[in-house]
Amino acid sequence: MRTGAGFVLATTNPNKAREIRQIFSSAGIGAELAERPGWVPEVEETEATLLGNALLKARALVEATGRPAIAEDTGLEVEALGGAPGVRSARYAGEPPDEQANVDKVLDELSGLDEPDRRAARFVTVAVACWPDGHEVVAEGAVQGRLAHRRRGRGGFGYDPVFVPDEGDGRTFAEMEEAEPGAKHALSHRGRAFRALAAAISGDH
Repeated sequence: MRTGAGFVLATTNPNKAREIRQIFSSAGIGAELAERPGWVPEVEETEATLLGNALLKARALVEATGRPAIAEDTGLEVEALGGAPGVRSARYAGEPPDEQANVDKVLDELSGLDEPDRRAARFVTVAVACWPDGHEVVAEGAVQGRLAHRRRGRGGFGYDPVFVPDEGDGRTFAEMEEAEPGAKHALSHRGRAFRALAAAISGDH
């Protein structure tokens, strides 16, 4: 097992860091997940795929710190928008990244599409672990759902207030998190990706 002294998290988003720790803990992985050092510059996400951006971020942290690193990239794919915002999900409304503006833009673009099947969407997360010796592990998680007509719930972050998973009970991810922090992990793209990554790390020799 290549857990060593643990991992550095590449994310600069404290909400994502918290979720990754929760998921790893629930999966029984006790490896240290250190905060991204403040002196490491942000990595420009220039790749055309979620995998490409995740690897870009993890490799940059490995190079900067000399330690194993974990990174992820997540995209919301809306069928009626041809798969957008996709790899540009975090910056869909432009720079700098603005979660509220991103949600507003998606809702505006879906205005007038009332049928649930016309609001179908998918969340995808690609999670990676990279080591200084060049070894890399990749995992992916996805969840199908639809977009609500308005924000619902005060939990979660990003597009959580408008994403209703098909496997759920009709609540958005934000409503799940508001009622029970960590509840969305059982169904979410990030939960599935990082449970798979944790299992791969545990079984990797």
